[in-house]
Amino acid sequence: MAIAHADKAAVVEEVAARAHATSTAVVTQYRGLTVAQISTLRRRLRALGADYKVFKNTLVRRAIAGTAIEPLSGYLEGPTAIAFVDGDVSAVAKALRDFTKEAPALIVKGGVLDGHALTPADLVALADLPSRDVLLARVAGMLAAPMRTFAGLLKALPQNLAYGLAALRDARGGDPAAPAAEAVPVADDPVAEAAAAEVEAVPVADEPVAEVAEAPEVAVEAAPAAEEPVAEVAEATPGADESTDAAS
Repeated sequence: MAIAHADKAAVVEEVAARAHATSTAVVTQYRGLTVAQISTLRRRLRALGADYKVFKNTLVRRAIAGTAIEPLSGYLEGPTAIAFVDGDVSAVAKALRDFTKEAPALIVKGGVLDGHALTPADLVALADLPSRDVLLARVAGMLAAPMRTFAGLLKALPQNLAYGLAALRDARGGDPAAPAAEAVPVADDPVAEAAAAEVEAVPVADEPVAEVAEAPEVAVEAAPAAEEPVAEVAEATPGADESTDAAS
């Protein structure tokens, strides 16, 4: 009896240690499973971070009292085995669901997650969720997508600038900076053209004025020629007087 009592105390201590180490566990009924099937299921769950073991219900109730997995007490009826989960609970639920297809004798009775009881329907819903690794990969992809977009925009800026400069160079037939200095002159500016036309027209308009200014000199030179008949008249007058004297 003393040995049996020591074994019970060891079982209670072991379950209590597991209960304090995790807040997630799943209870199954293993009646009808072979030893080989139980060993196979144990290996699969161990790969997912879950420890699957058979315990006596009364000892488990005593060990989990006051712990986060105490709600498991409601499922501790009949021959039960408990999977203490230290990994992804959805992956464990999926492994248990898939195993029931191979061994229909296995029954998933319920569980607890972070102190909250899980019904068999809750475990089925968890089994349908993607695994933790898949969810993390999706979240990482969502976070990385804006960074990739931003990096693409930064990469496109110099490329677009280069394309724009090349198009400008091709449109102007060479260096885009050289024609810019030649495009400033009057040819493209109507106001500048009008100003240039006025400047060119001023010398032409001044030429007739110069001719008019020279015209009085011509008039001055012609004046003496007009005085010659007067001299002749003056010279002719004495002759007339001589005729008059001869007649007398």
